[in-house]
Amino acid sequence: MSLQQKIDRITDILRRDDGISGAMHYTEQTSWILFLKFLDDYEAEKADDAILSGIDYAPVLDEEHRWTNWACPKTAEGKLDIQKARTGDDLCDYVNDKLFPYLKSFRTSAQNDPQSFAYKIGATFEYLDNKIASGHTLREVVDIIDSLNFQSETELFELSQVYEGLLQNMGDAGGYAGEFYTPRALVRSIVKVINPQAGQRVYDAAAGSCGFLIDAFEHLKENRQSLTTEQWEFIQKDTFFGFEKTSLAYVMGMMNMILHGIESPNLYRQNTLTQNIRDIQEKDRYDIILANPPFGGKEKSQIQQNFPIQSNATELLFLQHFMKTLKTGGKAAIVVPEGVLFQTNNAFRQVKEELLEHFNLHTILSLPAGVFLPYSGVKTNVLFFERSGGTTETWFYECEPEKKLTKNKPLTDAHLAEFVVLYSQRTTTDHSWVVPVDDLKKEYDLSAKNPAKQKDVEHLPPRKILELIQEKEAAVSNLLTEIDELLAEK
Repeated sequence: MSLQQKIDRITDILRRDDGISGAMHYTEQTSWILFLKFLDDYEAEKADDAILSGIDYAPVLDEEHRWTNWACPKTAEGKLDIQKARTGDDLCDYVNDKLFPYLKSFRTSAQNDPQSFAYKIGATFEYLDNKIASGHTLREVVDIIDSLNFQSETELFELSQVYEGLLQNMGDAGGYAGEFYTPRALVRSIVKVINPQAGQRVYDAAAGSCGFLIDAFEHLKENRQSLTTEQWEFIQKDTFFGFEKTSLAYVMGMMNMILHGIESPNLYRQNTLTQNIRDIQEKDRYDIILANPPFGGKEKSQIQQNFPIQSNATELLFLQHFMKTLKTGGKAAIVVPEGVLFQTNNAFRQVKEELLEHFNLHTILSLPAGVFLPYSGVKTNVLFFERSGGTTETWFYECEPEKKLTKNKPLTDAHLAEFVVLYSQRTTTDHSWVVPVDDLKKEYDLSAKNPAKQKDVEHLPPRKILELIQEKEAAVSNLLTEIDELLAEK
């Protein structure tokens, strides 16, 4: 049975359980079981490495609560020990009354070391509960997951891809596709042109399932062989940072990062907008910011007080936050709805004025409508800017697929291939053009207006215009006469 077939089998089993309702539940429940199996394999690998290095390794979990004790105890022959393996009510009672309280307790016991794996465990399980009602169902799922090998890089990579699919299905089914899942073709293209480097800190203040952070990690992994031990440790522990407001998205994001190989994610559950951006100093800033913040939401006045330019539009508040948290010389790529570009009322105008005056808004990628279906059909754009002085000119690229995007025909890498190639060249084509900043400042309307599509206006002399009007009036008169004659015949 392939890994995908195993996950599909788990999904089918959970669908029959009385405690599970919908894709969000079975993805969440599969996640915590996967995580505990991963943790067991991770600790076993660390223990083996410690023996080879001649040092001691202290497991995070105590003996009673390790996977090999409660989930799948083995006989001397390596088979499931039927005598010791819990099932039915015994298994549910243990998980609900002992295992989960134990895992949640790490949030408090390790609070002085938020970088530790123990703290990450507590922070993750703080927002989780077992929803599987039948212990027999849970037993079936545990047995399947026990067959996975997280110490195999090939299998771990395959699982990370399968998990991405689970997250996408969960978002689609629950109507939260934009919250959980930014199309990976868009994420890959953005990361490719931003090109994060080892030693840089990468940030997403609206992390969702952490697609941007994970792809940035994969990008850095491509040069793994050339990285020093210190650089790799920095990538694992001090490179990726994010905040996520909702508990479910936070848990999914944490799981997703760990399953992709980021051992110590700096992901925190918090509403980013509760932070007063006036308090942010250079030490708090990041080299790279990649984000698809929520848009269309409204924030109350108390939250708005944290921003110099007040607005109830979440997209404007997030944009101010990103501008403030970008390090000197840093690079940002932010997905925004079309309204941010064309609206010119007081708050929108002020934020764009700040952006053009103090940041280099060098590129705007205009995306087609339908990129975020079925979550939203709103047209979106990506703003690429740097904290390196004011804007002098902006290169626009308009992505226009030949066929309309739909849920079943989403954005692909091919749609953005030309943009990736032309990004550093800033070439003028039928799909790309450059606009001087003085033109952008006239109305502060930054929406894409492709000059290749602008038809030349033909200025006719007044006599010719009059003749054309008379010809049209004569044609209309003749048509009315014909209609009148038809009616008279009846």
